[in-house]
Parts: sequence; C-alpha cells; structure tokens
Amino acid sequence: MKTSNILKLILVSFLVLVAFTACKNEGKTSGDTASPSATTSEAKEQGQAFIEDDESVPNVLQIAIGSPDHTTLVAAVQAADLENALVNAGPLMVFAPTNAAFDALPAGTVEDLLKPENKDALANILKFHVTPGNYSKDFLMKFKKLGQANDQSVGIEVKDGEVYVGGAKIVASIEAGNGIVHVVDKVMLPPSE
Repeated sequence: MKTSNILKLILVSFLVLVAFTACKNEGKTSGDTASPSATTSEAKEQGQAFIEDDESVPNVLQIAIGSPDHTTLVAAVQAADLENALVNAGPLMVFAPTNAAFDALPAGTVEDLLKPENKDALANILKFHVTPGNYSKDFLMKFKKLGQANDQSVGIEVKDGEVYVGGAKIVASIEAGNGIVHVVDKVMLPPSE
C-alpha cells in the first residue's frame, strides 16, 4: 500500500513538473521568434563573432572593438562583413591600422570604401592586413615577406631595429586568444594586379 502511494506521488509530481515546464516554454516561444520586420543589423549579427564570453582571452576582433584607436578599422570590418572571420580559432596575425593611419589616406577614401558597392574592395584591403600565424615582432624580423589572407604577399623590412610590414611600422603588439594584434601606423594597400 505504501508503494502505491509513493508511485502516485511521483506520478503527480511528474505531471505537475511537465505542466509547469510546458507553460514556461510556451511563454518564451511566443516572444522569441524573429518578426519578418527584423532589422538588417539584427539579421546580420549572427555567428561566432557575436557570442558574448567574459571568461576567455579576448580574440583579435574583441581587442579591436575595445580599442578607442581602432574605431575606423572596426567600422570597416563590419562594413565588409568580416567579423566572423576574425574570431576563428586561428592563429591569426592582424596588422591593425590606427584611426590616425586611416585619417592619413586621401580625403574621402574611407567614406568611399565604406559604401556597400565597394564591399569587395574593402574586404580585399582588410584581408591584406591578416596573416595566418602568431609571430612576435622579434620573430617577424626573420622574414622577408608574408602571405596574406587575400592571397597576396606583403614585404617585411627592418629599419633601425623596427619592423615594417608593407611599409607600416609595428608600434605595439597585443596577444589575443586566437593570435596577435600588431598595431601599425599606416594602412597597407594591396598591390594592383
């Protein structure tokens, strides 16, 4: 007799739990579906680049986003839809031009590149700033050139103990969870094909 009472209690508890869970999930699903009128930025913000994680070492994209000196670079990465490429496992070396480096380009260049119709050209320039690998500034001194993510090569020079990549001087280096960010003082433009 006691066993049947225990079984009834377990069964009733199970049914109450199922009913409670169903009600709780029903409330969530009705408000969680994206409406057809979702904005473009909401639809665009998908993939690994948009996962928030406060515990791991920042990746190269998170470092750029957190830097007040790289707002133009971040805007360019977003305009070219390259956010997810910069959060890949890597390792990646990103040569990150500062805002001042972008400001040194001829007037109107950045604004023109940020237009949707120039997305491919912008992506090519940005990929020219990315190399597979994770090499320190000192280790880069051993190279003459690097293969870039846009399938072109960039030259490396050492002048007065300083490393220049594609004519841009490395002014700082920041370790990332998926590689390294080398801050550079110039925007590197890929050679014309």
